Amino acid sequence: MIDYMYHRPETLEEVFALMERYGDRAALVAGGTDVLVNIRQQRRPPEALISLRKLEGLKYIRKNGGYHIGALTTHRMLEQSELVRCELKALQQAAAQVGSVQIRNVATIGGNICNAAPSADTLGPLLVFDALFVLQGPSGRRRVPAEAFFLGPAETVKTADEILTGIEIPAGMRRYKSAYRKHARRQALNLPIVGVCVALALAEDGRTIKDARIALTVAAPTAIRIAAAETFLIGKPFSDDVLAEAGRIASSPACCMPRDSLRCEAWYREEMIRVLIPRVARAAVG
Repeated sequence: MIDYMYHRPETLEEVFALMERYGDRAALVAGGTDVLVNIRQQRRPPEALISLRKLEGLKYIRKNGGYHIGALTTHRMLEQSELVRCELKALQQAAAQVGSVQIRNVATIGGNICNAAPSADTLGPLLVFDALFVLQGPSGRRRVPAEAFFLGPAETVKTADEILTGIEIPAGMRRYKSAYRKHARRQALNLPIVGVCVALALAEDGRTIKDARIALTVAAPTAIRIAAAETFLIGKPFSDDVLAEAGRIASSPACCMPRDSLRCEAWYREEMIRVLIPRVARAAVG
């Protein structure tokens, strides 16, 4: 058994005071689906747990110019949101594939982001939607682009005295048609072998790709955008041959760095990236 103090602050100021008091001897807990697993495995036994559950002001999904999502918003809220389903479809699809319904009811998007696992389902959509992560600490607030936030597995630019309070997505992302595909050995309660997210904006003729965004998970030490494949697609017709070439580019060693793991070997991840990018692009456009 591990003994620890459990705190339930009601304001951000109380959270920051507790973080200063305990330093790296404390762990922040939102849904707890990652932190508590780590504690049970004794990888990170803290002296104190600081719960964020009473910060109800950080649980929201709203549109005001752009899209604003609180860090304590659960995956179930994202899954059931009509706004997210209609205007940020890939994010809704990704949230719906996190664990089970019971897990999605408590697991938060902020925790999924800060855990910084290369396999996190929501990270691909957040990358293609040009999300900004809002960090707040005693010295103030700052916004960090999703692409600049992740440094490696379980490593981010967030400092020890900051917490993630929200996510902002530009209003222009509404014009993109998007989809997310999680490829795993089974349909539930499994980490992805690879995750593919594609967002496309078509020209007025409905056949020419005006802009493209592609993101992969479990294809590198962090979730990544695939700039070479995106650039290739811009200005091309939406056709099978073009999409197949984008898949080939994205799966090349110049664009991704999949590794061997217990779930599969690197060559299989490369092959599934090549195959899935055209499929996910077609699903996005519908």
